[in-house]
Amino acid sequence: MTVTTPFGKASTAAEVLAGVDLGGKRALVTGGASGIGVETARALAAAGAEVTLAARDVTAAARVAAEVKAHGVVPLDLADQGSVRELTGAWEGPLHILVNNAGVMARPLGRSPEGWELQFATNHLGHFALATGLLPALRAAHGARVVSVSSAGHLFSPVVFDDIHFERREYEPWSAYGQSKTANILFAVEANRRWSGDGVLVNALHPGSIQTNLQRYVDAAELQRLRAATGNPNPELKTVEQGAATSALLAGSPLLDGVGGRYFENCNEAGPNQPGTRTGVAAYALDPDAAARLWTISEQEVSR
Repeated sequence: MTVTTPFGKASTAAEVLAGVDLGGKRALVTGGASGIGVETARALAAAGAEVTLAARDVTAAARVAAEVKAHGVVPLDLADQGSVRELTGAWEGPLHILVNNAGVMARPLGRSPEGWELQFATNHLGHFALATGLLPALRAAHGARVVSVSSAGHLFSPVVFDDIHFERREYEPWSAYGQSKTANILFAVEANRRWSGDGVLVNALHPGSIQTNLQRYVDAAELQRLRAATGNPNPELKTVEQGAATSALLAGSPLLDGVGGRYFENCNEAGPNQPGTRTGVAAYALDPDAAARLWTISEQEVSR
């Protein structure tokens, strides 16, 4: 059955967690120094959770932590597997909520120290290593949630297993972004299959169209061209408070108790994508065989 809630496109993170008590729960939000990460952290902290922000810019994150009343800040560079291991190795105690929020979009070709394409390395492999490294802490919570922030951009590309890192095909920024966002959804599908029996539920989401520094590599003309090409030339932009609503819902709302392995947008489970639109979820992003294949590849990559 498709999951629906009383909330929608205009709802804010504060509204979806109004009256929710997250006291005694610990949360970690990546990319917590800017954009929807700030508002997700704010809503979780306001509901009583002990929130830690993970960010590359710890100075900026510390300012945000003081503003939103977060518990603290930890350094994290998702493109650096050493940085991920430092965080997971240092974490102590249970973790009830992990919000994999940080990301990069449509950047020029770059590579991690391992030679991985940088969008895939950051958006998927970094978060994959983080979540799997924190699995003991998630299990120790005896009821945890992992939130995988994807995007309607997953409609740009499936995961191209034959050449994930653009070693043979020509690099195209939006295709690279698209496959990394598809990977975020496939991660939720397979992680939930593997972990739900241990009380760890995993879901993915599209936050909506929001103007944040995620677009720092994309000029206005290019963004407009892309929107026109995908049939939505003048999207109604959300505020950051609205953009964080679906993340906050999946992270903390009792309406999502027992729900996992799904993809949400506008605070409700998404239906199948219809060709020519930028809503809904592509069938390839929920394919359990692709999810299992990606998991195996990801394990091999991060264990090098």
